[in-house]
Amino acid sequence: MPSFEDFNFNRQILNAIENAGYSMPTPIQQKAIGPVLAGQDIMGVAQTGTGKTAAYVLPMLMKLKYAQGKDARGLILAPTRELAMQIEENIKTFAKFTDLRTVVLYGGLGPKTQIAQLEAGMDIIVATPGRFLDLYLGGNIVTKLLQFLVIDEADKMMDMGFIGSIHRILEVVPRKRQNLLFSATMSELVHKIAGDFLKFPTVIEVDPQATPAQTVRQVLYKVPNHRTKLNMLQHLLKNDDAVSKLIVFCKTKLVADTIYHFLERKYGPQQVKVIHANKGQNTRINSINAFKSGEVRILVATDVASRGIDVSNVSHVVNFDVPIVIEDYVHRIGRTGRALNTGEAITFCNVAEEYYVRKIEKLIRQPIPVEQIPKEVFIEETPYEERQAMAREIDLQKRKENPEFKGAFHEKKNEKAAAAAKRSAARGKKPLSPLGKAAALKKSSSARFKKK
Repeated sequence: MPSFEDFNFNRQILNAIENAGYSMPTPIQQKAIGPVLAGQDIMGVAQTGTGKTAAYVLPMLMKLKYAQGKDARGLILAPTRELAMQIEENIKTFAKFTDLRTVVLYGGLGPKTQIAQLEAGMDIIVATPGRFLDLYLGGNIVTKLLQFLVIDEADKMMDMGFIGSIHRILEVVPRKRQNLLFSATMSELVHKIAGDFLKFPTVIEVDPQATPAQTVRQVLYKVPNHRTKLNMLQHLLKNDDAVSKLIVFCKTKLVADTIYHFLERKYGPQQVKVIHANKGQNTRINSINAFKSGEVRILVATDVASRGIDVSNVSHVVNFDVPIVIEDYVHRIGRTGRALNTGEAITFCNVAEEYYVRKIEKLIRQPIPVEQIPKEVFIEETPYEERQAMAREIDLQKRKENPEFKGAFHEKKNEKAAAAAKRSAARGKKPLSPLGKAAALKKSSSARFKKK
């Protein structure tokens, strides 16, 4: 197997790699570093947790070599502030023995500090697209010296609606530059932006796209309702030794808060934290840092955190809800089993979520093994409102697959209307249309008024 020394990195970078505890490059690094150093455009496809960041950061640092001037020569775009901060951390780790300067730009807080950092001078900018454009349009960023443009997690970028912002950024950066695009899945939108962005790229695919890491064991439990899912989660957490570090992923902020309060009552606030879009930036950073350091055992999160959390030794991931954006499944379970460690990904699925499970299995090209709910878990009765909500969701799914499908609720409504028409006909009356009913009601009211 090749070592990092085979890439002819300078001594400062090799020392930083050794200092960080890395000895051998991962498959994506083996395939990507050489072409990036040779100046080629790259389209890299690999699942999360395989070392994609180092695959472009290391050759970029090698080619930039040392601090120069005030304006950036490298731009890395990331979909979320968490991922942007993680990339900046990686750059600082590998640039430790160089004088290269990095600044990270993201929304959610005032731009004053970020503007001051830009004015002090930098070599590499890591940014979310929105904040980068805000500061560029404000005259705080000069792009004419950019040599590298990297789009990381391109599929998530497209899911979050950043395609317009990406096109605007492509208009303001120099045409002569090296382009790198990395993604875990290749949707139609990613292919579109790749066509606009890359020139005759070298395609590097370590595993078939959307393939979960082989180190992750996947399990599916068919759980009938929300309350039983909570019981199931509590049962899993009984084994403290096995579940050393857990991320619980939820579909909405409301569900995340519900689970957080449930776990907080059971295990205390020192054991569990929650992050979602309504949490302030500092709260989110502090929660992730507490989880990384091991102070907190359980992190409850929405998909805002399915990418950008690079935490070692996450033993378990629980999908409390099946994700509707099916590609997010790959990224959620990629939080465990990282860097050749093993991990377990457990998914809870009710009847309305089976539709998305089938789509996920088609995406990852493998079935998710189903296991029976343990006997110790109490199965709650599904409340009426939850049953109705699931029935409506199933109707919507069937309508997506077949636009002519009317749905159970629609059929009941039609049956009632037909029965009313039949009763009117039996009485010898022609059934009234909605307009006819309104006219009859108006006439009746007028007659009563005159009589008075």
